[in-house]
Amino acid sequence: MSIPPISGFKPFGGIASSQKKPPVFLHCEEYESLRLNDYKKYTHQEAAEQMQVSRPTFTRIYMSAREKIATAFAEGRPISIEGGKFQYDKEWYYCPKCKSIFNLTDGMKHVCPLCGNSKIMEYTEDDQVTP
Repeated sequence: MSIPPISGFKPFGGIASSQKKPPVFLHCEEYESLRLNDYKKYTHQEAAEQMQVSRPTFTRIYMSAREKIATAFAEGRPISIEGGKFQYDKEWYYCPKCKSIFNLTDGMKHVCPLCGNSKIMEYTEDDQVTP
């Protein structure tokens, strides 16, 4: 699974910019379904195999993602990419201060990129936070 390179999008210009609307939350597996099908041009079967889910499950994830994106575009709402059910393929960390989950790329300081907290913890695949 490819972790999104960004955490979301915000609308700009027009009426949407002046109104504070709640974000549409796109799960990481929904992002991945869009990436595989629309960006990489995989068939639903190929994408399902890549995500290790059944083809009908992939289609449900993909349709949910498209509905959320359409809602955000039509209503001028921001999109936040987070959460979901997937396995990490890199070391990830948890910040107890702001509750964010993130990974550190080469050259990054060992601090939370969101709030700057230096007391971060490893985040394990089975959703257990360990000091």
